[in-house]
Amino acid sequence: MNKPDEPRTVPSLELHRYLGTWYEIARLPERHEPADYTDITATYTLNDDGSVRVDNRALDGEGEPEQVVGEATVVDGSGNAKLEVSFMPDGLKWIPFTKGDYWVLRVDDDYRTALVGTPNRKYLWLLSRTPSIEAATRRSFLDTAVQEGYDLAELIMTPHRGIVAA
Repeated sequence: MNKPDEPRTVPSLELHRYLGTWYEIARLPERHEPADYTDITATYTLNDDGSVRVDNRALDGEGEPEQVVGEATVVDGSGNAKLEVSFMPDGLKWIPFTKGDYWVLRVDDDYRTALVGTPNRKYLWLLSRTPSIEAATRRSFLDTAVQEGYDLAELIMTPHRGIVAA
């Protein structure tokens, strides 16, 4: 359930359909993904314990591969639409404030395009199953972000050059 001052999430997320690789189409700036990063992907797989393995890959400004692996857990009562993600080593995940919010704000019926954000509206990601999407789809999903209170003035469009960040 969302509080009135929070962005709305999808009512229910079919997690098994959400798993797999997503290409980052656009994002709001964040310290873990400098503006010059390209070819950003996130691959989600289900762990035996029901948590989700998060494998983020990118090419840095020098074209060097970067990878960070984390774990996401579903927030109870969220219909799988709200997750908490940690990229801390297992032994440090107990420390408070080491988890970030990952809220699925919108996903299309085919699970091909998704909009993800944080409740404080500081971070936002537009994701697709392919490295590019149609302009109308991009515009529609970003319009949803604006309607939910996200400021897109600093939105970064993520270049995809077809190079795999191994």
